Amino acid sequence: MIDDLASRGAMHFAFEDDEQLVGYFYAQNIVGEVTLLNIAVAPEKQGQGIGTQLIESFIELCESQDVESIWLEVRDSNKTAQTLYLNAGFNEVDRRTNYYPTASGREDAIIMSYLCL
Repeated sequence: MIDDLASRGAMHFAFEDDEQLVGYFYAQNIVGEVTLLNIAVAPEKQGQGIGTQLIESFIELCESQDVESIWLEVRDSNKTAQTLYLNAGFNEVDRRTNYYPTASGREDAIIMSYLCL
């Protein structure tokens, strides 16, 4: 599916191990501003550093393409992802209150950014 995505400014990557998809990211680059739309690691592969490798590779790809900034949003409850992004150099810049639906109501989206060098 990742290989077939063909959108304007597409920046997609699938990480495979023994021909098994273990992680991916997809993003969109619009005039030097990239939005990370999704990054994921297979549940059985989580905790093995694959997420860190993916986010670092993603940032390197962005910097090699002279991207100015990277933006993303993450659920307030997703502390694992927030830690991954903070450790990679992202900063929280804002919140979208009650943005995501949940089983018990709604939760905030945290907006984060990374300024490329």
